[in-house]
Amino acid sequence: MGCTQQETFTYPETAKGDVVDDYHGTKVPDPYRWLEDDMSDETAAWVKAQNELTFSYLETIPFRDALKERMTEIWNYPKMGTPFKEGDLYFYSYNTGLQNQSILYTKKSLEDEGEVFLDPNGFSDDGTVALAGLSFSNDHKYAAYGISKGGSDWREFFVKEVESGKVLNDHLKWIKFSGMSWYKDGFFYTRYDTPDAGDELKAANINAKVYYHRVGTEQSEDLLIHQDEANPEWGFGVSASEDEQYMYLTVTESTSGNAIAFKKAGLDDIPFTWLDRDFNDDYIPIGNKENMLYVLTNSDAPLYRLIGIDLNNPARENWVDIIPEQGKVLESATLAGGKIIASYLQDASNVAYVYELDGSMLHEVSLPGIGALGGFSGKMKDNTAFYSYTSFNYPTTTFKYNIAENISELFYAPEVDFDAEAYETKQVFYTSKDGTEVPMFIVHKKGIELDGSNPTLLYGYGGFNISMTPSFSTTRAVWMEQGGVFALANIRGGGEYGEAWHKAGTILQKQNVFDDFIAAAEYLIDENYTSSKRLAIYGGSNGGLLIGAVINQRPELFAAAIPMVGVMDMLRFHKFTIGRYWTVDYGSSEDPEEFNYLLGYSPIHNISSEKDYPA
Repeated sequence: MGCTQQETFTYPETAKGDVVDDYHGTKVPDPYRWLEDDMSDETAAWVKAQNELTFSYLETIPFRDALKERMTEIWNYPKMGTPFKEGDLYFYSYNTGLQNQSILYTKKSLEDEGEVFLDPNGFSDDGTVALAGLSFSNDHKYAAYGISKGGSDWREFFVKEVESGKVLNDHLKWIKFSGMSWYKDGFFYTRYDTPDAGDELKAANINAKVYYHRVGTEQSEDLLIHQDEANPEWGFGVSASEDEQYMYLTVTESTSGNAIAFKKAGLDDIPFTWLDRDFNDDYIPIGNKENMLYVLTNSDAPLYRLIGIDLNNPARENWVDIIPEQGKVLESATLAGGKIIASYLQDASNVAYVYELDGSMLHEVSLPGIGALGGFSGKMKDNTAFYSYTSFNYPTTTFKYNIAENISELFYAPEVDFDAEAYETKQVFYTSKDGTEVPMFIVHKKGIELDGSNPTLLYGYGGFNISMTPSFSTTRAVWMEQGGVFALANIRGGGEYGEAWHKAGTILQKQNVFDDFIAAAEYLIDENYTSSKRLAIYGGSNGGLLIGAVINQRPELFAAAIPMVGVMDMLRFHKFTIGRYWTVDYGSSEDPEEFNYLLGYSPIHNISSEKDYPA
């Protein structure tokens, strides 16, 4: 097993235990079960030995320092986040270039010099504490913000006075998967019970509870708003409408589909009224105008539609289509300037339109080309919104948008040491194993020879209804400067073509995802972009699982593979942290049919000493 340099590596010995699990009568050995204890001295020693081996090889790569130097150089450019307005103040994030984290600035008018409002670089000496969430009170007096330590999903919340800049004594802990939704002089948030010492990073997150925190009080005094002891694995979120007239409860049991309820805003214990409680569809409330609630949903609309629910008559038969389902995915909708700004996904890139609140279309928003939108930031009473636009050879650029006049003007364009004009992006459609047409973006220097010799980097994700859209990346830019080809395959499991495309890459159809990716690699080879000796693949998380599965199935097709933070044990992933939420995409080894299917591709269970794997 290994790569061309295999004989020079002496791999650390890895102890084998004698754990054997019985799944529905099938015996499955798990000799490395001891590595599940992420806090043990043995695991720490194993990781240290593996890292020493890895870096002893990486440090000998001759061009590594030159690459690092060029990446530092190109990375060092000022970056601005999309501005947003709170009261009379504008806020935006800004990074001078190589700062560990962007700083949040504020200014009274867009022409002013900005002042620092929050600098996450000061949260810790070693830079491992990050800003993770920000929300302003509706009277603009307070900002609540979250921090994350060392990349953990756990959050701690704090409160800062906007005018004085003073950080108050409020300190909330054991928060996960939660926003901060302001109501009056406090906000709603979701937390879990304090975990046992040592189990913080692996214990299952159960019994979520929604609380209301009033500014200036201790967390122990927070008011319990919602819990459901009968359903300890469900997740909850409560949010208040911008006008503070209503509050909404969303309930999740997986990464797909949610239940939704509402009531008149207040801290009393009047029960919520359910709008839908079966978890089959997504319901995303985007805002209200008086008693009309606007909700983005895929209920009876796999490509999504925007519906209006009269909260005085909320029964399903009274729901109305504001923007009916169309031939492309309705990805997001924003209520701003008394209008609806809707962003669609068409063949994995964005287009946007503006509608009246009754759904009559006004106009299309003019965009620079094939790319991805971020934003729009704007409130109902604002006439200005901001949005960002990016593509593979177009660094993220901010536009100021006059909603009433439909005029976009350039607000901030970064100056990157990269000649965008020297590169071209094309979108191709290739055929997967079962005949499905799959789109793929291919980006490279203009005029490259299609002689099969180009080093090529192929990326994929393929899961959880997440769409892969064009975006600028300095690391990819450096790769392409060296003559490399970059390819992004929009494989099934994602949301590029709505819920049907997502579902076609889940549970007992997960093999479609791997087939689509393998077909993308074969297309790049058949069309002479590259050869298997010059083809590297990478992906992270669910994309890490993708890489693990395809190198087991077709090891000869790739020269190098980078499976980052992958879900590699498909029989036990649901037993840790929030892994149980992923069963909606993967299925579960607790079901006999799904177990057999999972065992067929689970990366850790399909490694073979007979195969010659890519590096």
